[in-house]
Amino acid sequence: MNIFDFLYKKIINWSRMPNADRYLFALSFSESSFFPIPPDVMLIPMCLANRSKIWYLAGITTISSVLGGVLGYLLGYLVFDLIEAWLINSDYWSSYETARLWFDKWGLFAVLLAGFSPIPYKIFTIAAGITGVNIFGFILFSILGRGARFFLIAALIYMGGDAFKHIIEKYINILGWFIVVIVLIFFLFL
Repeated sequence: MNIFDFLYKKIINWSRMPNADRYLFALSFSESSFFPIPPDVMLIPMCLANRSKIWYLAGITTISSVLGGVLGYLLGYLVFDLIEAWLINSDYWSSYETARLWFDKWGLFAVLLAGFSPIPYKIFTIAAGITGVNIFGFILFSILGRGARFFLIAALIYMGGDAFKHIIEKYINILGWFIVVIVLIFFLFL
């Protein structure tokens, strides 16, 4: 058994638990401000396991991700001096510098792009707070970016139905390693 197959089956089992939506909320919230694992890894299997709750799950993921983004914003705005040393010594420093450049160049549209893309959203939430961009604009663009991402995932699963589930289950290991490689390439070139 490969790691991605094991994780996929584990998350499918977790998604059937009574408190699964709370775990999805917690993961989505924490990923937007400090946790490294994106909520997609839980959202996709949960949607596949219970397609009748797809839109509800995408909504939970969006709302909790934006709330976590507000926490990230506040961390950047209020306590950057305390986390700056950690950030410099972490793998996120270059991403943070990129985020600062994006804010200088595109303003709030950087939040929209980061919310939708595989770029670590948490870096942009913290950078938004540091740069002091308008909090209401930040929240609006976060809702649009994160909502577009998570509802697109839900729509693809809804439209793909059992065929999509079969493809995921058949190729989960290949897909998992492919995504790892893409993310690594992205960070190397970023």
